[in-house]
Amino acid sequence: MTTPAPGPQDAAREEKPLVERRLHPVTPFRRAWAPVAVIAGWAVHDPDQAQEQLTRLTTTALLIGLAVIVPAAALYGFLSWWFTHFAVTETELRIRTGLFFRRTAHIRLDRLQAVDVTQPLLARVAGVTKLKLDVVGTHKKDELAFLGEDDARALRAELLARAAGFAPETAHEVGEAPVRRLLHVPAGVLAVSLVLTGATWGSLAAALVVPPVLWFATHSVWSVLATGVPLLGAAGASSVGRFVGEYDWTVGDSPDGLRIDHGLLDRTHETVPPGRVQTVRIIEPLLWRRRGWVRVELDVAGSSNSVLVPVAPREVAEAVVAGVLPGVTVPSALSRPPRRAGWCVPFWWRGYGIAVTDTVFATRHGLLRRSLSLVPHAKVQSVRLTQGPWKRFHGLADVHVDTGAGKTVTARLRRAPEAAELLQAQADRSRTGRREARPDRWMA
Repeated sequence: MTTPAPGPQDAAREEKPLVERRLHPVTPFRRAWAPVAVIAGWAVHDPDQAQEQLTRLTTTALLIGLAVIVPAAALYGFLSWWFTHFAVTETELRIRTGLFFRRTAHIRLDRLQAVDVTQPLLARVAGVTKLKLDVVGTHKKDELAFLGEDDARALRAELLARAAGFAPETAHEVGEAPVRRLLHVPAGVLAVSLVLTGATWGSLAAALVVPPVLWFATHSVWSVLATGVPLLGAAGASSVGRFVGEYDWTVGDSPDGLRIDHGLLDRTHETVPPGRVQTVRIIEPLLWRRRGWVRVELDVAGSSNSVLVPVAPREVAEAVVAGVLPGVTVPSALSRPPRRAGWCVPFWWRGYGIAVTDTVFATRHGLLRRSLSLVPHAKVQSVRLTQGPWKRFHGLADVHVDTGAGKTVTARLRRAPEAAELLQAQADRSRTGRREARPDRWMA
């Protein structure tokens, strides 16, 4: 009995050897801080006990402790790096980690919706970068930290090419997709926009007024510090923190989605996944209106990306929105609630409005800080009508539109017959929109 020689089809079925790669050699320095962080956490958790233990230590004991802790931390960092591998197969990215407890993450490439590149300040100095992987259905991002800059960009391009359906043997040749710049926010414009933001002045006023009032009321230094320090932190986060994080904001259009680069100290390269945007909000603070500036925020399913444009003229911002929601035109005229809505929400009812186009369900709220929310019909998951006793008495109702990002957009204080008609019509538009929607594919 003879055995037939293996043919080319049999050879093709043989699995190719899996090539595993390691992270950048600088990674152990990052992970060596874990034992030190444990000690610091214990000291913060029980400061009295930590202070008591430190007073008992002699200089010799302290030196011996450092001689033990530093090599142990270095060994832990090295071993954790040594036992971390990643590999790209035809269908998934595998990340194998764990020094004592092994963990293998299988990230399906067809579920990959964004690959973000981030560079903290020290990583920029060392010439390394971090890849964050945004996968559909997960709230926490897996990451590869750290990789060389060239290796990280090459791996990102390969992962996106595989996710787009390119064959493994050609994915390496696709390379980084070209980018066309849509928007760049100058540092001066960003600084002025923060000065003209009410939250900046409100948090700063609270930080300057509340601590002196507490001092005159209690004469307690600890009360002043416990209140003043968080208020100063909030004031810094609303002004300096936002400036540092949104510095050099650039938005570009590419076949794999909109790309966003920003950051003064920590550089971040994010991608808004195509077809995953559930809601777009165009925000217009009161002090920005004379300059014609707006801010654009997003709700992305399964992603933490929230800001698309920190500040820009309305025409420029709407052009960027058109890149996120192809074929969508921002409605200019909205229908207000009837005057009897003032019995339910005095004065502020004038800030509500609604518009329904062939592509989006749009609602507006706010007088001092206007916010226009746009929901594509294809992204609507459910529609609800609510009517409390007081609204029922005045013949009014609210229509709620729920999206895939777990958010809700509401058309408030509509006439009851109009709300019932809007409910039925929106359900029909959503079904039609889902049937006609383009596939959520990379580079489609």
